[in-house]
Amino acid sequence: MIKNLLKGSNVFLTSFKEEHLNYLEKWYNDILFLRNFDVTAAFPKSLEELKSIIKNSKESSDKFIFAVNSIRQNKIIGITGFENILWNNGTATIYIGIGDDDFRGHGIGQESLYLTMEFGFQELNFHRIQLTVLSYNTPAIKLYEKLGFKKEGTYREFIHRDGIRYDMYLYGILRSEWKLNTKY
Repeated sequence: MIKNLLKGSNVFLTSFKEEHLNYLEKWYNDILFLRNFDVTAAFPKSLEELKSIIKNSKESSDKFIFAVNSIRQNKIIGITGFENILWNNGTATIYIGIGDDDFRGHGIGQESLYLTMEFGFQELNFHRIQLTVLSYNTPAIKLYEKLGFKKEGTYREFIHRDGIRYDMYLYGILRSEWKLNTKY
C-alpha cells in the first residue's frame, strides 16, 4: 500500500499558497516567533518581502517549503521544509516553525517535523538531515532529540540577544538512525 507521506493524524503538509501569506506576515511580525525561528535580526517583514522569499524558495533547486495545516481546522498553522540541499551528497538542512500559538506544545511540531523528515528520507532519498537551534530554545531541542537528532557540535557564542551571547547547536540524523526511530 502506498502511504500518504504528507499526512499525519493531526496535520498535513501542502505547497505554500498565496492565501497563506497573510498568516506568514502575522508570524513574521511576532518577534518571539522570529527569535526562535531565525538567527538574523528579528525584524518584521512586509507582505511584499515575504512574497519574494517564498518565490525564491519555490524557484530554487536546493529548497522545499511546505505549509503545515491543521486537519481539524483546515488552516495553515506553520511552515516547514528543507534548504541548502546538496543533491550529490544527499544532505539537507531542515526547518520548522509553528506560527499559531494555539498549536504550540501539543505535539503538532513533532508530527510536522516527522512528516518532513519522512518526505526527505523516503521521497527525496536524503542520507543526512541536519538543523541548527539556538541554545535558549529548549522546547525545540527536546523535540529534535525526541525525533532522533544527535547533537554534533556547538557554534560558541553565535548570537547576541538582549545583551547575552548564546550558542547555536548543530544537530543531525542519518537515514539509518531515522529508520530505527520511526514512530508514526
